[in-house]
Amino acid sequence: MNSINKITLLQFRNYASAAFDFPAPVTCITGANGSGKTNLLDAVYYLCYTKSYFSSYQQNCAQTGTDGFRVTGIFDRKGRREVISCKWKAGKKEVFNNEVEYEKVTDHIGAYSAVIIAPDDTELINGSSELRRKWIDGILSQVDKDYLEKLMHYQRLLLQRNAWLKLQAVKPADNRTELEYYDAGLDADGTYIFGQRKQFLNDFLPLLNDFYHQLTNGKEAVTVTYTSDLAEKPLETWLKQGLEHDLRYQRTMRGIHKDDWDLSLNGLQLRQFGSQGQKKSFLFALKLAQYAYLSNSQGYLPILLLDDIFEKLDQNRMEALLRIIRGEGFGQVILTDTHPERIKQAFGAGTEVGFIYL
Repeated sequence: MNSINKITLLQFRNYASAAFDFPAPVTCITGANGSGKTNLLDAVYYLCYTKSYFSSYQQNCAQTGTDGFRVTGIFDRKGRREVISCKWKAGKKEVFNNEVEYEKVTDHIGAYSAVIIAPDDTELINGSSELRRKWIDGILSQVDKDYLEKLMHYQRLLLQRNAWLKLQAVKPADNRTELEYYDAGLDADGTYIFGQRKQFLNDFLPLLNDFYHQLTNGKEAVTVTYTSDLAEKPLETWLKQGLEHDLRYQRTMRGIHKDDWDLSLNGLQLRQFGSQGQKKSFLFALKLAQYAYLSNSQGYLPILLLDDIFEKLDQNRMEALLRIIRGEGFGQVILTDTHPERIKQAFGAGTEVGFIYL
């Protein structure tokens, strides 16, 4: 199990300077709304992934009026003490392990994992295909360095190919050697990514089914259908056959950057036909399956971060979720809640719960 024992914040969101301990297996961060509960949870996530869960802009993590921040955590990693520090200032990010800077920030990915469940996560079900791709890419990038490298390379080539397509509208090129280079690279990277995404679904779907049924005691059939252009023919073929179409729209219309996952219950699309309760249960099952998948793949238990979820859950779902996360397959839990008494009652006398009062 990997766990965090202490965190120190400097100019991170609403914290000018602060330090907190996590001595218990379950820690509840409690306080009034606006006191910084979610920000503290996000700081733990930041140390695992060197990015915020709630904002794609690093500047948003810096305290208002400052040009940077620093987050430092003392971790127990498989019985060893490790100090991870993330520093961002004036657009530059640095990540340190025991005061030694990583050559590349991406070298840290996979060392620590956290799974977060937050109120707005239903967008994973209701939102665009881009959100689902990013979620699955995030999972696979933690367990497969090649996947992360090929994904980043694919994204760079895609930008370059799209720039080339736009240029043709102004200054058409007779020589298409550059385009052939982009197409070959996209095909190679895309084929690998497609294969890994397919395998991921095979491994992930049984976990998803198991957790959904544990949460609901229902017999609904959970299905996830992976749709990709590459399921029909190689990407290189798509790129060649669709070139005129791409030139017209000045962007690459086919590829793994268009992939999606259709989530269904009993054959009906969840996004369109699912009730709020079904979507909530499905979301929790998705995140718990993510936790189990990472645990199986990485050989250690990630940190589970729960942001204000008991406010949104009915009694049956809350009891089902608690039964699962108190089991042997789960490690450190850090959660936020405005009512500490509710958490004490929920976990009961059998679980040691620590509290951080803001």
